[in-house]
Amino acid sequence: MKEQPVRSLPGLPFLLVLLVLLAGAVWLFATGLGPDPDGAGVASAARVVVAIVLAAALLFCLIGLYTLQPNQAAVISLFGKYVGTDKQSGLRWNNPFYAKKKVSLRVRNFESGRLKVNELDGSPIEIAAVIVWQVSVASEAVYNVDDYESFVHIQSEAALRAMATSHPYDQHEDGQVSLRSHPAEISEQLKHHLDERLTQAGVDVIEARISHLAYAPEIAQAMLQRQQANAVIAARTRIVAGAVGMVEMALAELEKSGTVQLDEERRAAMVSNLLVVLCGDRATQPIVNAGSLY
Repeated sequence: MKEQPVRSLPGLPFLLVLLVLLAGAVWLFATGLGPDPDGAGVASAARVVVAIVLAAALLFCLIGLYTLQPNQAAVISLFGKYVGTDKQSGLRWNNPFYAKKKVSLRVRNFESGRLKVNELDGSPIEIAAVIVWQVSVASEAVYNVDDYESFVHIQSEAALRAMATSHPYDQHEDGQVSLRSHPAEISEQLKHHLDERLTQAGVDVIEARISHLAYAPEIAQAMLQRQQANAVIAARTRIVAGAVGMVEMALAELEKSGTVQLDEERRAAMVSNLLVVLCGDRATQPIVNAGSLY
């Protein structure tokens, strides 16, 4: 539904005019009930009737007054037909027959509960997100969905579930986008999914980001051990690679300088000793051979 503006009158001047006319109706009613020296009872009755009708019409016109706060809109309809949207803040007046539905255009926060879903690899995880949104088209928010706030909450959780099941929790070697290692990309994808779902309700998503991400309690300990094992393996791999490089450099320098000549057996023993020293978790205690070279 395309939104269209509707004109309204300033409410304060209109209210003052109505109060003046209402005071006149009260005066007319009082004079009609007062003593009639000429005995013209018909004229007095006519003044009373006119005063009552005028007062009723003025009171009915007061129904057309309404107030709008800044960043608030009034969706106006006439007997079920959409007329337009008024966004002028302050006291306003419009046709008393118009029905007015006020909609807030302010920026709002919504934090989903912790959802338990299975990520791409099938592991159960807990995930939650914070959605920053606002109504951009008030008429669509009122007429396209029954309750736009409930619609935003339900669709946000559905989009979060769909996104969580399409990505792994941890990054794999193939460089696939994961929930834990690519927060910026995940937030952008979640915002894109929400925009597709909520645009029909006249809602604009400003920001969407993950606020909680963890393995489910039943597998959290096992996954922590796996992460620790991966970290240990990665550290050991780097240590071994560095140790091998240092051993190769040491042998090359010894051969280059000609300080000592080593046969294959002694080279192998030296390599073994150097690797033990460089790759060990604890400091080694060397044994010094003071008798001979071998």
